[in-house]
Amino acid sequence: MTGADFGDVRSAAICAFHDAELGRDKRADDAPTAVAAGAWPWIEVNHRCNRLLWDEEDLARRRDVPDAAIVANKRAIDSYNQRRNDAIERIDEALLERLANVVPEAGAWHNSETAGSMVDRLSILALKILHMRAQASRADASGEHRAACAGKLARLVLQRADLARCLDTLLDRAAEGRAFWRAYRQFKMYNDAELNPYLYGGKR
Repeated sequence: MTGADFGDVRSAAICAFHDAELGRDKRADDAPTAVAAGAWPWIEVNHRCNRLLWDEEDLARRRDVPDAAIVANKRAIDSYNQRRNDAIERIDEALLERLANVVPEAGAWHNSETAGSMVDRLSILALKILHMRAQASRADASGEHRAACAGKLARLVLQRADLARCLDTLLDRAAEGRAFWRAYRQFKMYNDAELNPYLYGGKR
């Protein structure tokens, strides 16, 4: 029994969205939120969190600032990473809702990676491509540096194309009952005051 439609979440549209968003200005204190139903609001939240995470990860590697500044970066990283993972789960939930009337065939392929995780990886690859392209054209870098980065850029572009095709294949086959995935929970224990022993007082 089939009936799922994933026409609005094809990988081409997702990759185009990722690239377009990276071309827009953003404030460092931008706080991603989603209120609308469906997968797309959470695709946006996930991508914005990845973009903010990238910047915070870069900042956390500084050695010319007080330790307090790095602590602030680390706490921001934890916050954005939690939101990022929450968004992955919401993407999966929204997409799986469309499969409610689809009964997987006996022997249907069980994909170990969820569609939401694949969308997240596409977002990260968009960021890597953006920054590697910048490195490949740096006027102040050596020719060897630019050539090496150009090679890495080509590999990243190929990786994104491969992953995009895999996402489309998973969604197509899931809609036909020939594949399925389950929504998994990350259970980020370090951010939970009831699970992290250093937060609930179990350790000092």
